[in-house]
Amino acid sequence: MTTHAAEAQAGYAATTPTTPVTSDLTERPGRPLPGWLAVLTVLAAAGTAGWLLWKAGTLPVRLVGHAVLPTAPDSGRITVTGLWGAVALLAALAAFAAGGLARGRPGSVWVLTRHGAYRGTVRRTGLLWISPLLGRRRTDVSLRHWRSSPIEATDASGAPLHATVLLVWRVRDTARASFAVDDHVRYLREQVEAAVARILSRLPADDFRGPGPTLRDSDRVGDELTALLAAEMRPVGVEVFSARPVRLDYAPAIAAAMHRSQLAALDARHRRAVLDDVLAAVSETVRGLTDRGLVQLDDYERKALVKDLTVAFYTARGPAAEAPRRPGAA
Repeated sequence: MTTHAAEAQAGYAATTPTTPVTSDLTERPGRPLPGWLAVLTVLAAAGTAGWLLWKAGTLPVRLVGHAVLPTAPDSGRITVTGLWGAVALLAALAAFAAGGLARGRPGSVWVLTRHGAYRGTVRRTGLLWISPLLGRRRTDVSLRHWRSSPIEATDASGAPLHATVLLVWRVRDTARASFAVDDHVRYLREQVEAAVARILSRLPADDFRGPGPTLRDSDRVGDELTALLAAEMRPVGVEVFSARPVRLDYAPAIAAAMHRSQLAALDARHRRAVLDDVLAAVSETVRGLTDRGLVQLDDYERKALVKDLTVAFYTARGPAAEAPRRPGAA
């Protein structure tokens, strides 16, 4: 297999979701009624029941010696059974209308079910009426962010790491988020842990031998982590916008040793940079002296001059060029 084919296969494996796709389950709109219709129904039922009770002479016309209702007409044709039957029907109608009242809020929706089967999603806001015969539960579809606790992982060299990730996401398909998994929030957090372990194992946390790709490139690591999580969560209706590592540390067991290695690598790079600058300055000085004919040097004299100038220039750098003392050395 060629290098390009291997890289392509690795990239495909990194973004291929392992979650099974539930193709027959997708969000569809529910069909609520305006809430004011239910309010009018409740008022009409209550008014009709009150009128029947007043007409039957059941309601008192005087309270505390004052007339509050006009005298009821003759109600000889209204039977007690018929009266209370009508009142019971009106009360049931009012209760049915009032039981379906719901309030739609921005950033949340109602997921409707009937006997466990998905019946639709209501994304409208304001006062709504949803049949009380339908089960309903509220689902948050607003943009959400979550900062993980330190996640344990290992880099490509096997060094144990602790990574903290900031995730920005939202529910896009409420049907899949509600029924494709038991708990989409818990499932998302578990997928974050798995994705972090996969991504961090591809590169070393630090490369002390040279400027190679490492996990310190947060943009690259974040892009790979975002692509992997987006592919994993798409089948369950969750849209991942960003997954960025905000902190990457070595495990406490090796943190001190790796910190010393980092300092040694930085010191070596600094010394190499200083030496390159000194050698460039020496080369320019020797070339200027010889090109202007100020001195005539043979090979031995040239080497001696280069050595003296190198020591002088390097010493002139001051404390930055001095070798670090060992702990406890005099």
